[in-house]
Amino acid sequence: MILPLYVNYPSWIHPEIFPGIPVLSLLRWYGLMYIFAFGTAFFILKKLLREGALDSTNADGTIRKATEDDIFSFIATGIVFLLIGARVFSTLVYDTSGIYIKKPWLIFWPFQNGRFTGLAGMSYHGGFIGGLIGMIFWTWRHKVPFFKWSDAMVTAIPLGYTFGRIGNFMNGELYGRISTVPWGMIFPHAEKFSSSLPWVKDFMAKIGMEAQTNLVNLPRHPSQLYEALFEGLILFSIIWLLHKKKPFDGFSGALYAGGYGIFRFFIEYFREPDADIGYRIAADTNAPIYMNTSLLNISTGQILCFLMILGGVGVAVAGWILNKKNHEFDTTSC
Repeated sequence: MILPLYVNYPSWIHPEIFPGIPVLSLLRWYGLMYIFAFGTAFFILKKLLREGALDSTNADGTIRKATEDDIFSFIATGIVFLLIGARVFSTLVYDTSGIYIKKPWLIFWPFQNGRFTGLAGMSYHGGFIGGLIGMIFWTWRHKVPFFKWSDAMVTAIPLGYTFGRIGNFMNGELYGRISTVPWGMIFPHAEKFSSSLPWVKDFMAKIGMEAQTNLVNLPRHPSQLYEALFEGLILFSIIWLLHKKKPFDGFSGALYAGGYGIFRFFIEYFREPDADIGYRIAADTNAPIYMNTSLLNISTGQILCFLMILGGVGVAVAGWILNKKNHEFDTTSC
């Protein structure tokens, strides 16, 4: 007899913080995780502020000391642009129904069928682009070095991202592909399969699962937690350990873009692609997504990650050239 080689999703976890309680049931863990994420960003930026990492030199040679008000407005601007980018990108790139093109006001409509759902559907890559535009706008408006401030922000982002992925786990969403690993988890809202299918029977036999109904929910990779660990905690640790030793402004930004792109590219092999989109490049176009596990499959997320890696390389090169020119200018001036 094979012992069950899977884990059931904890029954005590609900998307709502206070499920079943009027009004209070509107409070969700995912929203709370956003508050934790933005709060974490503020405290990290405040620490960098105390280190003098955000101070810059004005055109007349005087030192511009960054303030807490700068941090507040910088984060607030980033949040607005991030949310807009994340939502717009999600609805226009990942939604294939076309409803948001026909009815664009629904992009920011937080109700579905008369029920408050919040803004269901956010894209990380869209949030990244939106946040980047927001940082460019803010640094231009305040006449401060973009690379210096963007380095500070990307130092804070991975830790905040960790909270976001934990929020996805609490929602029981963005789970990975079906798997026979011992820590594979049965998510209650995942797609179910007919227990009469031969491949389902073989799969169940491998993990010691017995069918109780005609439809079975198979264990999956908890890919939200993989992302929280690698794209969150580990990436944050790397950037934080190197932030005082960076050779030029823009280095942390390049490290973040490249590091996130690499981690996410490989974790995409454990994630479940959107059923209505599938793989942009597929080794077997006729096989169902859950059975098409070739490493030659490339998802939308992996294409975007590849672009992020290229962007990281571009930022590193641009930062190095700019730093070299400034050094040569300082040497000539002396």
